[in-house]
Formats: sequence, C-alpha cells, structure tokens
Amino acid sequence: MKGLQLVAVLEVARRVAGQQAGEAPLLTRAELIAAYLHPVAVGLEVEKFWVLCLNRKNRLLKRVEVTSGTATAALAHPREVFRAAIRESASALVCAHNHPSGDPAPSAADVQITHLLREAAKTVEISLLDHVIIGRIRADPLGIGYYSFREAGLM
Repeated sequence: MKGLQLVAVLEVARRVAGQQAGEAPLLTRAELIAAYLHPVAVGLEVEKFWVLCLNRKNRLLKRVEVTSGTATAALAHPREVFRAAIRESASALVCAHNHPSGDPAPSAADVQITHLLREAAKTVEISLLDHVIIGRIRADPLGIGYYSFREAGLM
C-alpha cells in the first residue's frame, strides 16, 4: 500500500514539474486521460463531469468542471459541454466523469449522453475524441479502472 502511495506521489510530482515547464498534458489515449484525471477524481463522493478542451495537437488547454451531481448521477447537457469548448477555442475535446462506486461500467444515461455529445460535436465541428469514465481498479471487474467509449468502439 505504501509503495502504491509513493508511486502516485511521484507521478503527481512529475506532472506538476512538467506543467511548471509549460508543457500541457498530451491527452491522446484513454489511459493518459484516466491518469491525468485520477488524482482529481479519486475519493469524490459525487459524480462530476469534466470537459477537457484540447488544442490542435491534443494538448490540454483547460479542464472545465461542467456539472457536479449526486452520488449516482452527474447530468451534463451538450450545450454546457460545447460552451466550454467554444469559450476556450478548443479544436477537440474529451468528456470525462467519475463513478463514485468505483465501477467504471457505463450506465444507460452515460451511453445516451455520449450519443447526444457525438451528434452535437458534428454540428459545431469540434472533434469529440472520447468520453472516459473514471473508476477504481479494485472496483472494476475488468481491472482497468476506467472505461473509454472510443476503446469500446462506441465513438
């Protein structure tokens, strides 16, 4: 347990050092997105929904918390998601939210909002790269700790 905590602290320190040098995180794969958001999402007791606004090279411009919900739901509407992306002049975005239960398996509502976001992205011509659900490795039946709609072939 102490070893895992040390690894996590070192990873956070590495990221902070990179950010201080002016290097924005590259968020091209679900595992990178999950690693970036894990320190923010770990231990939350309510669902939160974030929009990661990206530049043309898929580097983070800004992380925007769009909604904060209940213990079981964080409702997001395409209007709020794309408002954040447009405000930041994002070329692309990633949506992400946490599951306080730790199991990152998508709910029916998660699938529905992803479909709505995918359609809205086409309309505003901003690429929706992925929707990632952050959980915990120990609570994930697959042992991954996150769910990616892109990796699942649903984007």
